[in-house]
Amino acid sequence: MDDYKFLKIEDAITCINQKVNLIAAVLDFSMPQKSKGTDYFCKLKIIDDSHYKCGLPVHIFAHHMDDHPHVASIGDIIYLSRVTMKIHDGDVYAIFNKKFSSFSLYEGKHGEDFLPYQASSRFQARKQDEKLIAGLRKWLADSKVIDVPINFLFLREINEVDRLNVVCKVLHICEIATDELMVFLWDGTDAPPMIIRRKLEDEIRNQLPLCLEPIPLSMDSLHTFPTVGTILRITIDQDCRKYILQFLKVGQWVKIFNVLCKVHEGLWYGVLTSSTRIQKLPNEDMLISERQSDYDHRLSCKLERMPYWSFPWPSRITEVTCSDVTFATLMDVLTYRKVRKKFRCVVRVVAAIPWRVEDFRAPSGTYRVRFTVEDPTARVHAFAYGEDGEKFFDGHHPSADELTRRLYKLLGVAMSAEGKGFMDVARNPPWVQCCLKTSYLSSSKTKICKICDTKLVG
Repeated sequence: MDDYKFLKIEDAITCINQKVNLIAAVLDFSMPQKSKGTDYFCKLKIIDDSHYKCGLPVHIFAHHMDDHPHVASIGDIIYLSRVTMKIHDGDVYAIFNKKFSSFSLYEGKHGEDFLPYQASSRFQARKQDEKLIAGLRKWLADSKVIDVPINFLFLREINEVDRLNVVCKVLHICEIATDELMVFLWDGTDAPPMIIRRKLEDEIRNQLPLCLEPIPLSMDSLHTFPTVGTILRITIDQDCRKYILQFLKVGQWVKIFNVLCKVHEGLWYGVLTSSTRIQKLPNEDMLISERQSDYDHRLSCKLERMPYWSFPWPSRITEVTCSDVTFATLMDVLTYRKVRKKFRCVVRVVAAIPWRVEDFRAPSGTYRVRFTVEDPTARVHAFAYGEDGEKFFDGHHPSADELTRRLYKLLGVAMSAEGKGFMDVARNPPWVQCCLKTSYLSSSKTKICKICDTKLVG
């Protein structure tokens, strides 16, 4: 076939066993997978104005994963040269042959230039390509054939372990182990709290993790994060890591299709798999402005730093005497550069060491209890110590039974159905107010949090 002649898809499907040239929009794509032989294989589905209801499948074979077209977004434009039209069981498709076919990829309807963002080694640009690409962009914008409504959830709308679509900003990407990466995503909203499925005594030998990464992020990294809204940790399956990473850039807002959401020890996280699709968003996109506007509103209101899930007001089982202090998140506490500042937080108390009230005091009589507290932004240890601990536990006034009852209510331990005891296998701690102050351990630069000006009243 004449290398300068391009066919519409409707004409190409009649050219069985012939080589054709096509310029079309990508309707769907798969990530490269190892074939039964030595090649990598992926499949695209392409459309143009002559054939857009179901699309034409394109089977691509290449020696290496990097030789495949890495489509950045549904609706991007692909140039395909010398692909062979085939038919099997009545279904027509095109085959890209690594020995003589070539391709190039261009931004879709929002593209402003005619430079490919990826091209194969055999690709040769021609002047007439620009006219064809411009025509496709105009058709995509006018027809809106790619703009199929898709439900994108806020992080606060996650309600089960499932696959879903989200719009988030990429905050950070780091290596957490050898050949293992973690991506940190955010949309300004608060992911829902989860049931804690472990007994109180388990904390002694197997403590709840404060974060999902093996080593907590440095303070330099944390200082770049927003202090309101959940930061969702994401891992990437090894077989698609290299492919996916090219679409994730720190500071970029993206649509992520088909991310698998899971829970580990009460902490939400996501997994990007070979079925995940990622699409970068222009800064003026309405989905971004909607999320940014909601976040700006939260920052402007005093009460909006309270967790979304604690409204209309936290439980009354604690009382604070720091009501003149404005609300703060635990990320505010972690990233505040100075110490000895007082913070008023709304948190859930998810663990305690020791867990029996008889062990709360040291042999000297001093209270020393380490709580694990969380809000949508972070999970930290907070100590009830010395005089502050005395105040928190109401001194010597409650009996051991009464203090146990208050503690169980704080930790979300439910009464058994018969009302004859407590069941702490699945716990749902309430949201409570507490005041925190920070200091550094004298022997290191480790920041610690202490509970102050707070009393557990039950």
